[in-house]
Order: sequence, then structure tokens, then C-alpha cells
Amino acid sequence: MVFCILFFVPEFSVRADAPDPVRSKNGMVVSASNLASKVGLQVLKKGGNAVDAAVAVGFALAVTYPSAGNIGGGGFMVIHLKDGKNITIDYREKAPINAASEMYFDEKGSVDTNKIQEGVLSSGVPGSVAGLIYALEKYGTLKLADVIQPAINLAEIGFPLEYRLAQSFKSYLDYFKKYESSLKIFSKNGLPYLEGEIFKQPDLAFTLKQIKEKGRDSFYKGKVAELIVQQSKKLGGIITLEDLENYQAVERQAITGSYKEFEVVSMGPPSAGGIGLIQLLNVLENLNFSKGEWGSSKYIHVLVEAMKYVYADRSVHLGDEDFYPVPKGWLLSKRYSKEIFGKISDEAIASEKVFAGNPNLYKESEETTHYSVYDGQGNAVSTTTTINSGYGSKVVVDGAGFLLNNEMDDFSVQPGFANQFGLIGSKANSIEPGKRMLSSMTPTIILKDGFPYLIAGSPGGSTILIVVLQVILNCINFKMDIQEAINQPRFHHQWLPDQIDYEEFGMAVDVIDNLVKRGHKIGQIKSLGRVEGILIDIENNIIFGATDPRGFGSAEGY
Repeated sequence: MVFCILFFVPEFSVRADAPDPVRSKNGMVVSASNLASKVGLQVLKKGGNAVDAAVAVGFALAVTYPSAGNIGGGGFMVIHLKDGKNITIDYREKAPINAASEMYFDEKGSVDTNKIQEGVLSSGVPGSVAGLIYALEKYGTLKLADVIQPAINLAEIGFPLEYRLAQSFKSYLDYFKKYESSLKIFSKNGLPYLEGEIFKQPDLAFTLKQIKEKGRDSFYKGKVAELIVQQSKKLGGIITLEDLENYQAVERQAITGSYKEFEVVSMGPPSAGGIGLIQLLNVLENLNFSKGEWGSSKYIHVLVEAMKYVYADRSVHLGDEDFYPVPKGWLLSKRYSKEIFGKISDEAIASEKVFAGNPNLYKESEETTHYSVYDGQGNAVSTTTTINSGYGSKVVVDGAGFLLNNEMDDFSVQPGFANQFGLIGSKANSIEPGKRMLSSMTPTIILKDGFPYLIAGSPGGSTILIVVLQVILNCINFKMDIQEAINQPRFHHQWLPDQIDYEEFGMAVDVIDNLVKRGHKIGQIKSLGRVEGILIDIENNIIFGATDPRGFGSAEGY
């Protein structure tokens, strides 16, 4: 397949030959952490289903991948059960009851990025523990003690640090030095950890044991809750015991659509990802790209023009449905997608001339992490979880051993003000007490004839849905295997700023020249996303797993 693409598209620089994806017959777990993937695989081998394994992976990632894996953040889980039912679980963080936009302004009335991107004031009420336990109790088959014990072992006994994790701790050392509780965990008395040294987290082990013994109440009402509030109050935060006691994970209706002969199942608001993904697929369904057009300037141009309209809609129409009437039906309609498609010409339209659609004319950090699980019995789980930017708020809860998120930055604090990902919002995503902030996370399951075909997701902030889209197109339109589809170079545009970002070595000079002639602005970026994916060949009963070479994860199957 690679040679075919190279032959037809000499203008596009393709990544080095991909290794074959991992193959299995019985089950597959793919995550950003080798240790966490192995934890999930062991759960499957012991007879657990995909949900059991996903919950075990979620807790393990809080130990082995602390820059993004978490119990102090939130996420979304998309589930397809073997009986055909699609479920989505929303455990996104919420604004504390005392939150207000004015808290994040400086004396001049401008947004103070330090307050909203770092420290306990940037933290929303965490939802990960509630979400994982909800999923396990309702759709799993094992007890909480069985799925959380591997994470306890990893925290208590420790594990040898890989080079990239030791370097990650070192690169954030200046941040950790601001917070004594964080420095205690991620350094050796202020000195960097070295590759190969055993990393133990006794405080985190304590917290996980509390959860094992007393369930979610230990985190939201018990000793751990008290430690969260104590740390927040000490450092000027606003999370209260009432915030924690009132937090609930919510089961929401899955966002679904169709693309060719496939059914797309993804997350709805407060995620913008599912709606944006299906909007883009609806627009692209009006085209029929040949294999030879993959990576061409025409292909990139059409995708980018569609992206502009979808991201413009995101900025105006999307937010927490409990607070704002999101026009989902209209955004997901084939009629509206044809309207967008009709606006795309051979020349680039300036983003300043692109406006969100009007539904009333008719009666949707990079340091996030994703994992995909399939149990071989027809159950599939696609989960994306985050504490927002790398190591979230940078504040560890003293005595509890876990980081708090900095998700308040995902609200639209001030109309027209861009957050750390360059996203601009409006009233739909404004700060309100108890509201869930808008997200770009796009955990997705693609079904073929009612059976799981593709499970995928990615970190990457505002780029997530575009990364997931390109992997889906690579698999469906261009018949790539899952590893090849993930390895291919990517590009991104999000309406504002008005620029196509492409990966290093991912676009040949003549393609760039053609795009510039069409009126596009071009920029280079080191990498886009880190996809963890599974593709299932139902006819031959083969499960293929692939981790993104942009990261350091693993696919584990049996």
C-alpha cells in the first residue's frame, strides 16, 4: 500500500515504512503507556470485558503517565456493547460553584493567563474517579478491587523510569519548584530523576487504596476530598466539599452519523469533537477522492476549507448542553453539510470571511491521553482523558499524591480571547457555576454492519478531531492498515489563526506552492496528535492494534 501511494503522489513526503500493526484474536489494548496497556491486557486475559480493562487502564495511567493520565482531571468514554447498544459517559470537570469570569481578570480588566492556566484557581472539579467507577459498575463485570489493584501496585512498589518520563519530569522541574507538594513527588529532594531509577508514589497509593476500599465516596466525600479542599484553600483555590459531593458522571446520548457504509459513534457536548468530526465527514461525503489524490494539494485544500466552517460553528454554537441549547440536529444534518460544501471553491476563503452557520434559518494540550480497548466479544471502548496542559495545574494534592487539572482555561473567559490552544469562544462556553467546559476530545468508534471496525482517539487540544478525521479517512477511503493510517503525516486548520499547520517533513515543496497559490498561509509544526487505534477484521477474526510513533505507547494483544 505504501508503494502505491508513493507512486501516485510523488509530491507528498510519506513517513518511513510503518511496522506491521500488532495482531491478535482475543483482545487488544492500546494506550500511551506500555505498563498501562499490559494492565488492561491482563484484565482481559482474566475474563474481564472491554469496560473492565478500560477502567483498569484509566487508573494505571494515573500512575505511569502523570502528565496526562489522571484521577484529578476528567474525560469521556464511548462504549459499544456486543448487544449493539452505544453509550457515552461524560466525566468532564465542572466549574466550582463559586467560579466567575472576573476571578481571572487582572487589574486592567484583561485575562490573566497565569491564573487560568496554572495553580489551583485554574482547576475544575475533577470527574475521572466518578466516571471510571460509573462505567465499571454499570457496564463492567469485575469488582473495583480487581481493576484498581494493578495501579496500586505500580504506585506502591514503583517502576523503572523510562528516559522520556524522566526527561519530562526534568523539563517541568521549574514549575514543580513553585509547589512543595509537587516537587516532593516529581523530584528527589529538588534533583531530577534519572532514567532507570525506581519511581514510587506512596501518597497516590494511599489515595487509590481509599478508592478501592470505600469507592467513589472516599474521593468525593471522605479523606481524599478533605485533602483536595485543604490544598485548594491553602493556595487560593475555590473548590469546596460541596463541589465534590455534588459531582456526578453523566451518561449521555451518543452522537452518531454515517459516512459511506459506516456508522460513526462519538462523544457529544460538552465535547465539540463528535459533532465536528461528523460535520466534516458529512461534507467530505460529497466527494469521492481516489487513492492517487491522498496528500495532494486538492485533497488538503478541500479538507482545510471545510475545517474553517466547522471550527467557526464550534466557537459559537457548542457548550455544555445543561446550560446552553446546542443545535445538534441542525449541525449534524446532511442538508447543512451540503450548504458548507457549496461554499468551497478552488480558492481559499479568508477565515475573517467565514462565519458560523445560523440554525434559525432551519426548523455542534496537547497533554491529553487516549486509549482504545476491544475484548474480542464485540465490546469496544474508546476513552480520552485529560488534565488539560502538561501536568495540569502543576499542583499535587498534598498527602494524596495526584495532580489537579487546569481545565478552567477551556472556558471562554472573555469573548474573543483565545485560550492556550488558540481557540476562541462565546457565550455558549462562558464560565458558570457547575458548568462543564467545552472540550475537543473525540473518542470514536466506527461500526461496519453493526460491528466495531475502528476504535480511535488522540490527545492534541484543538487539533484532536482533525487528527482523528485523517486516520479515519486513511483507513476507509485509502484502505490503509491501522499502523500505516496512524503513521501518515498530518495537517491542521482551526479557522483562527488562519493558517495550515503541517508536520515536519510532511508536505513537499510543490504541494506547499500549490496551496499558497490557492491563497493559503502555511506553517510547520513538529507533530500533531498521538493516536492509539484498533482496527477489527470481523470476517477473519483478526484484531489489529497500533500506537502512534509520535509517542511512546504500546499495543498489547493476545
